Amino acid sequence: MAPRQPLLPSFLYAASSPGGRDARPPVVVARAPSEPPFGKIEMFSPAYYAAGAIGGAAACGFTHAAVTPLDVIKCNIQIDPAKYKSTSSAFGVVMREQGLRGFFRGWAPTFVGYSAQGAFKYGLYEFFKKKYADMAGPEYAAKYKTVIYLAGSATAEVFADVALCPMEAVKVRVQTQPGFARGLSDGFPKIVRAEGYAGLFRGLVPLWGRQIPYTMMKFATYENIVEVTYKHLIPTPKDECSKPLQLGVSFGSGYVAGVFCAAVSHPADNLVSFLNNSKGATVGDAVKNLGLLGLFTRGLPLRILMVGTLTGAQWVIYDSFKVMIGL
Repeated sequence: MAPRQPLLPSFLYAASSPGGRDARPPVVVARAPSEPPFGKIEMFSPAYYAAGAIGGAAACGFTHAAVTPLDVIKCNIQIDPAKYKSTSSAFGVVMREQGLRGFFRGWAPTFVGYSAQGAFKYGLYEFFKKKYADMAGPEYAAKYKTVIYLAGSATAEVFADVALCPMEAVKVRVQTQPGFARGLSDGFPKIVRAEGYAGLFRGLVPLWGRQIPYTMMKFATYENIVEVTYKHLIPTPKDECSKPLQLGVSFGSGYVAGVFCAAVSHPADNLVSFLNNSKGATVGDAVKNLGLLGLFTRGLPLRILMVGTLTGAQWVIYDSFKVMIGL
């Protein structure tokens, strides 16, 4: 049988050799799994999980804040489709009524909320992935690795959403009710005064409904796409590939994972926006108002663009951070 031909050109992944075409390739010695990477952070130590939390906070906080203009448009289309009929018309309405500043409403609760969520999401994912793999044992952990990814990410997201929920409540109201508050500093206490602290967590259950499937899809799809990419598209071990190529694989895999994430979690995203915007509303009210088809489709194209882009960027930031600290 003829040897398998690579699907990517060799110059992207082949290590350069100073001795010309006939020079022997460099020998790469693999590090023992128990050896601390570069002598900096020991694998699966408290410092390792803390590093995951810091990288996750940076990955999620900055990316979500960066796409605030898209989030403003998406939330308004979900809440008031009669006024915000399409993506293009919604941009025009916001610009006319609120000016350029209107596109950045809610950036502060977005940044704070998703930084906290990212810290719990990534840090606890690393923890629970190791925990469940140890419980399963080496044989079953390898055989059912996708189940490990799904279980670890789902458990991590339960805690991450508790951290996110108060800021999500403030963000949605600031973005969809222009007269409600200027931002986090006055929006947060206004909700507490009107509804108590319970008002900040009114959207927790639908948030779980949105974020847990989203995160399960995000991590499991990403991990598997990366594995397939290095196994079938790039015939060179990951450690021998250039850093730009590795980060390119991270972004591409993350973007594809983000598209699946958006589709799976979109109905719950519509519910979160509706319930946080309508005091006393129920899930039944949301379904009646949005319609079953609208629940699955309203704002979906914009959310696919937004989530795909930020998910790809999150993995690039997270992996870059791990490279920077020696993981």
